[in-house]
Amino acid sequence: QVQLVEFGGGLVQPGGSLRLSCVASGSTGSIRAMGWYRQAPGKQRELVAEMTNDGAIINYGDSVQGRFTISRDSVTATVYLQMNSLKPEDTAEYYCSARTIIRYCWGQGTQVTVSS
Repeated sequence: QVQLVEFGGGLVQPGGSLRLSCVASGSTGSIRAMGWYRQAPGKQRELVAEMTNDGAIINYGDSVQGRFTISRDSVTATVYLQMNSLKPEDTAEYYCSARTIIRYCWGQGTQVTVSS
């Protein structure tokens, strides 16, 4: 079992930046990739970014490409999401994810609101 805890959500103005962090604990040796998904009210959960353990494969959602950057510290089992040039449409609940061999594990979510 993998437990995930997110940090760093909040309110930011359009054009601003925010950095999310997620710390994994438990069976971290079973993790093959970590990443971020988001869900806005009335919409489906969508991929924001995901990175494999070795960093060889990184995927970004089309809407955040070029603005968001995912990174990871394997020693501390922490994944980061640097979000720049934020837009109101980036407003959502952001969930940390950990992909193991058999399942996805999820954090509790952190709210990001982009508004003036």
